[in-house]
Amino acid sequence: MDHPIPTVRQRAVLPVLGRSARHLMLLLGFVCTAVGIAGLILPLLPGTVFLLIAAWAFSRSSERLHLWLFHHPRFGRTIRDWHYYRAIPTGAKLLAIVMMLGSFIYVAITCRDDWLITALVGATLALVAIWIATRPNAGQGRGVS
Repeated sequence: MDHPIPTVRQRAVLPVLGRSARHLMLLLGFVCTAVGIAGLILPLLPGTVFLLIAAWAFSRSSERLHLWLFHHPRFGRTIRDWHYYRAIPTGAKLLAIVMMLGSFIYVAITCRDDWLITALVGATLALVAIWIATRPNAGQGRGVS
């Protein structure tokens, strides 16, 4: 069963931010939304991460923009899955891990002489890959496979 989508009346009151902080959060939200949309078109740019950051920034600066992104027909499901379940779609997990493997191979080839850099990059990417792989798949917890 889907988690209920919040409406304006159900959402908590926005945190109290100064005018400058609110404007900076709005700017961050707009920039991340633009980069996130570009990331859905461009092959190597991670769009979802930027849309999640935009949703977070809008949740602290503009309830209307936050709800627009949260309910968006294209982006909303992924944002809600992360918000409620910390879930990542299986395809996104696979793509992220494959890209990290490719990045590690590139570093290993280009930094052949410096084993410490290769080892640090490999260890960091391995930890991140494990973290990604252990997140729930999008759809788990809602009765969808």
